[in-house]
This record gives sequence, C-alpha cells and structure tokens, in this order.
Amino acid sequence: MNQRFLAVIPARGGSKGIPKKNIIDLNGKPLIQYTIDAAKESKYIDDIVVSTDNQDIAEVAKQCGADVPFIRPADLASDSAKTIDVLIHTVSELKKLGKTYDFLILLQPTQPLRLSEHIDEAVEKIVSTGKASLASVSKVQEHPLLIRSINGNDELVPLLNSSSTVRRQDFPDYFKVNGAIYINLLKDLNHETSLNDNIVPYEMDYRYSVDIDEMIDLDIAKLILASKGD
Repeated sequence: MNQRFLAVIPARGGSKGIPKKNIIDLNGKPLIQYTIDAAKESKYIDDIVVSTDNQDIAEVAKQCGADVPFIRPADLASDSAKTIDVLIHTVSELKKLGKTYDFLILLQPTQPLRLSEHIDEAVEKIVSTGKASLASVSKVQEHPLLIRSINGNDELVPLLNSSSTVRRQDFPDYFKVNGAIYINLLKDLNHETSLNDNIVPYEMDYRYSVDIDEMIDLDIAKLILASKGD
C-alpha cells in the first residue's frame, strides 16, 4: 500500500478502576505490551506511538518497542480529556518532527486480545471501500429486543419498538462498537470527530473484544489467554 499508517496507543497514568492499569501484569506481560506487539506484527503500520503523561508507562512502552517522542500534557490526561483531542495533539507533535501519515489507527491498550490479523483486515477493508473511517464491532450478547427500562409508573418499557415474541435464533443481528480498532483518514480528522460514529464496520468475534475496565475484566482476559496457551 502507498498510504502511511500511524498507530496511536493512548495510555494515561490515572485509572480509577485499576491502579496503573495500562502496565498491570496480564499473564506475565504488562497490559500495554499486547497492543504494542499486535501493532508491531501488522503488515501495514509504519509507526507506533504511545501517548502518555506517565514516565513509568513511557519506559515500559519503549521497552516493548513503541515510540514515546513526547510526554502528554496534563490537560490532556484528565478524566474529562477527550480521546480525539489526544489524537490530534499527537499528530500535531509528530508533524513538527517531520512525520506525516494518511491514516490514523487508534489502538486502546485496554483491548489486549485484539490481534495483528484484526488490524490488517481492518486496514484492508477501509482501503478497499475508499471511505474515511472504520470502527471494529462485535455482535451484542445481550440483545436489545430483551432490554427494558422502567418508567415512572413502575412499568417495563422496551428499548425497541418491535416484537420480542420470536425465537432467539431469529433475532436480527445488532452490533456494538467494541473499542478495539478505529481507523480514520487523517485529513478528515478534527476536534468534532466522533470515533464511535465511524462509518465502516469491521466485525470481530466478541471473544477478542474484552475491554479491561475492572478487575473482573482482567480475570476474564487471563482465562481466555490461558485457554489459547498464551
């Protein structure tokens, strides 16, 4: 491919659910290493940059083979900081270093089970479609036909205005953005970009979509990795 692809891995130091989450041990490796390794094994990624405000994370990322050309400013490392602003800051800083790209690939380090094959298939799909954005998705396990809210009269209200009196195997497919892979054409990226509204879907099996937010997610990831012999 003639296009240049930048992979950005955002990994701030603060984490409420799991302290030092991005470098916590997962089956003998720091969490962030799984994402860095997948990016390194990709056929298409030209550069891998970790954006972090934390020196410990920066050192681990470098040891794992990623570039950390700058430390993220504190205002982009707060709980309220938006990922899109972090990405635009990263691209801007790299441009100052003379590095430019056609596509940006966001790889969140809290998604350790995503593989290089997934990244490459996603890249191939967005290039083949000629469209500007892609998000990885997985089929929902809790089907929206069975989801209800409770109104002020203590009554169940269906999420969808559709009959749920069908066999489960006949339920229509629904997908959720799983957060593992986002790809955006850089020339179209701006502060108003909503990554979760990217257009092209790349479907992944839900087993690769574990998102590490709480300790139970870490335990699930350990079980899956152990079952695969990793």
